[in-house]
Amino acid sequence: MGFKCGIVGLPNVGKSTLFNALTNTANAAAENYPFCTIEPNVGQVPVPDDRQYKLAELAGSKEIIPTQLSFVDIAGLVRGASKGEGLGNQFLANIRETDAICHVLRCFEDDDITHVDGRVDPVSDAETIETELMLADLESLEGRIHGLGRRVRGGDKEAVLAMTMIERTIPLLKEGKPARFVERNSPDEERAFKELQLLTSKPILYICNVDEDSASEGNEYSRAVEEMAAKNNAGCVVISAAVEAEIAQLDSEEDKSEFLETLGLGQTGLARVIRAGYDLLELITYFTVGPKECRAWTITKGTKAPAAAGVIHTDFEKGFIRAETTAYDEFVGCGGEQGAKDAGKMRLEGKEYIVQDGDVLHFRFAN
Repeated sequence: MGFKCGIVGLPNVGKSTLFNALTNTANAAAENYPFCTIEPNVGQVPVPDDRQYKLAELAGSKEIIPTQLSFVDIAGLVRGASKGEGLGNQFLANIRETDAICHVLRCFEDDDITHVDGRVDPVSDAETIETELMLADLESLEGRIHGLGRRVRGGDKEAVLAMTMIERTIPLLKEGKPARFVERNSPDEERAFKELQLLTSKPILYICNVDEDSASEGNEYSRAVEEMAAKNNAGCVVISAAVEAEIAQLDSEEDKSEFLETLGLGQTGLARVIRAGYDLLELITYFTVGPKECRAWTITKGTKAPAAAGVIHTDFEKGFIRAETTAYDEFVGCGGEQGAKDAGKMRLEGKEYIVQDGDVLHFRFAN
């Protein structure tokens, strides 16, 4: 199960610096974490989770394998992209394939780095990006109406549902509001809406790229973005891409920690971006633990046990019998698997069990 966050931004905002820092960090961790570059602009990075170290310690695991998230460096966004400016259609196709959008916004002054619009205004930059995506969505929806109309007149229920969602979305887009605010009143409407694959239906994370001096507290620009994010029900993270690029080049964890301490930072901005991207997609982690490895697995909130088992292998889902389940706190509090069993904290859960974040699972299945 792969999840992709697309990194977008206007020219000279630090987007590529951020992406390079992300992938350099992952490369530096290659001895401990599996990492691969799927394409030149796609990198898989480990999702930081301190719980794994504790679980591995208790189980005597030889290897720690974290869950991962893909970040896609999407080039080509300029004003007019929806009409083919810049890389135009290629940009739109790339972003359509992602699950969430990370807007990198310039929140720093630098006379040596030209802003495409001649001034620093991250809120306006975000609006430019959103406008291009809304225009592309509007064009996409208006182009579908004629073909759907014939099916609606023929009584096609799926077409009727799709048309309902289109007719509800177009006025919203024309008002300058993204599609993610469209009202969905039933699971069927939600499904029909998702099938429209609208760019502005994707969850948003604003990444405020600040100067080094503002890395710990942010600045007036980033605070304006935080206010905008709160109004738009979006995530927001403050980082300094330049600082992150420096950290990514340091060899030891001790050097990184010392550098972070001098800047008043508890963890890297990249760690916060990765974690925020994970949360943005409403993902949770469960663990499988043993002497060979402690492994984290990614699922969406609300996933039932058989589907969670299927993330490991499809045979686990097909032949699912039940899941031996221990909550993370209870696994740790009891000193590991045997202690949890002895204390009666390990439960046997069936097909309707909804897996919770941090669950330590062992699946029983029929071959």
